[in-house]
Amino acid sequence: MKEEVIKEKVKERYGKIALTGNTLQGCCGPTECCSDNSTISVTSPVQIAKNIGYDIKELESVPETSILGVGCGAPVNFEDMQEGEVVVDIGSGGGIDVFLSANKVNDSGKVMGIDMTDEMLDKARNNAARGGYTNVEFKKGDIERGIPIDNNFTDVVISNCVINLTIDKVAAFKEIYRILKRNGRMVISDLVTSKEVGRESANSEDWCSCIDGALTKENYIDSIRKAGFINIEILHETPYTEAGGRRITSLVIKALK
Repeated sequence: MKEEVIKEKVKERYGKIALTGNTLQGCCGPTECCSDNSTISVTSPVQIAKNIGYDIKELESVPETSILGVGCGAPVNFEDMQEGEVVVDIGSGGGIDVFLSANKVNDSGKVMGIDMTDEMLDKARNNAARGGYTNVEFKKGDIERGIPIDNNFTDVVISNCVINLTIDKVAAFKEIYRILKRNGRMVISDLVTSKEVGRESANSEDWCSCIDGALTKENYIDSIRKAGFINIEILHETPYTEAGGRRITSLVIKALK
């Protein structure tokens, strides 16, 4: 499958979620790759967010329309952001992790969300205005082709179930490495698989569902290492679901520049 086809399918799916709020169409939607029927019931985006690790009281502090229930973890739970720090969220969607981070760094800090989908950016900006956030900004960008942020700009980069949707994981991680300050931290939630699917054999729907684009844990970690990161650490690992005979696992990973 060609790179442009995959990217357009991902944009189309995320655009629909932004417009309709229907997480059943999601790239990590609860009926596709973010659910185990024994533990997660599809009720609302807020409940889905709680099920994948978000604190319900913290969710009450951000605009409800920023909670789309399409992630696979809660990276903000695993990084002690400090007041005044600069944070960048890759694949920021409706802005949930941007707003949670903004509450942590306060007005002296700044949080920037990067997304490649116009509809999501519009939704996130509207959420920011509705919530009265003055320390956040949302920009359009493709992580593989260049994040629109200067070198050595940010203290922390977070991302939630996004890197697996890219074609070139090493290129994506190199861009994250580039924008981080020296000793900056990357904390991401993502999915890995027990068996990879070749790009030519991939199905566009399964790629959008975070399945066919996923790497094995070993190759995922190796991609981070090839980008230049050090002190790579798996902070959390849990079985997620099964698809086509493949075991899908959710990881939270931290690495330093």
